[in-house]
Amino acid sequence: MKILAAKWVFTCDENSGIIEDGAIVYNKQIIDVDTLENIQKNYPSVEIERLEENSVLMPGLINSHVHLEFSSNSTTLKYGNFMLWLNSVIASRDELVQKANNKLISKKLEKMKKSGTTTIGAISSYGFDMQACLQTPINVVYFNEVIGSKADMIDALFADFKARLENSIKNQNESFFPAIAIHSPYSVHPVLIKESLKLAKEKNLAVSSHFLESPEEFDWLHKDEGGFLEFFKNFLGQEKAVTKPMEFLNQFEGLKNLSFTHCVEASDNDLAKIKQLDATINHCVTSNRVLNNTKLDLEKLKGINFAIGTDGLSSNNSLSMFDELRNVLMMHVDFEINSFASKVLKAATINGAKALGLNKGELKKQKDADIIAITLPDKIKAKEDLATHIILHTKYVKRTIIGGKDV
Repeated sequence: MKILAAKWVFTCDENSGIIEDGAIVYNKQIIDVDTLENIQKNYPSVEIERLEENSVLMPGLINSHVHLEFSSNSTTLKYGNFMLWLNSVIASRDELVQKANNKLISKKLEKMKKSGTTTIGAISSYGFDMQACLQTPINVVYFNEVIGSKADMIDALFADFKARLENSIKNQNESFFPAIAIHSPYSVHPVLIKESLKLAKEKNLAVSSHFLESPEEFDWLHKDEGGFLEFFKNFLGQEKAVTKPMEFLNQFEGLKNLSFTHCVEASDNDLAKIKQLDATINHCVTSNRVLNNTKLDLEKLKGINFAIGTDGLSSNNSLSMFDELRNVLMMHVDFEINSFASKVLKAATINGAKALGLNKGELKKQKDADIIAITLPDKIKAKEDLATHIILHTKYVKRTIIGGKDV
């Protein structure tokens, strides 16, 4: 049993609780969270480690959506338009994936850990990132991705997907959790979706999918036209989308721990369906901006849980969650900054835990002891400003604790 004390404890619970002069009692899980005075009374025989002045304890950050297999990209891919970007990904895919070896991905994961990330939802298209994900102390929900819209390829694509999924299931441990990703409604045949989600239900796995990321996707799924028409004719000989948005969403009935990423072009009916499915929306504001897509309208979510993801380095310049949180804060200009900062920190912790189906994301009794310690540059004069200053002033954390262990 250990006790850490700090000037501030930001719980990220449903009430966004803040404890001044607080302390956390923990082993693998959190045993107690209270004022330092109360903790001293209740645990008189346990030594207390006091952190430095202006210190903050909060839950580790949860990056609910990240692609690691394109981690070698910096200046190779084309930005500013979704179709230009997608074509550049296809042209440079083999080169980028080959460069993103175990050593490079491990280095990126280490940097993520130093910037406060303790859990990720990793979308894996090929399985090449698995070794690095097994070696990192960061918790990994490992989304084996299924992709392919051609009917005559279904058997081969499903066999490849199943082999990758079974390999991840064999490697499951207390910090590595196999899961399933459906790439998107435009790129996965309904039969592949049905069979993949059947496995998810049988094995009780978390599920995620990209959904309505771009205007081009919207036009293709609704009207069989736009930028995707030429793309699908050239690459796959298709002139019609394999599914419509609502048909796609209806396939996800009865799943737990479900998330959809982007959703920037989702209609009110789509959002109502996502809410009915009790799904989370993974918000990747930097990626949306870089590809010149729409910004997610948070006002329209009305009770839908939203989490924060960095997406991959194919459409971001950083996998740091604090970099992403600053961008979220700056892009959504219609919200009062202090109350919104608190909401954003919850999106990056407790909401991400819900998306991934984990017992994490808040400083609360019986939650996993994934904790980060940071130090602010000066005293906080107003308690209600704490969340804003955490986001504005944190680049790297002073301490990362995962499952009760300093890592």
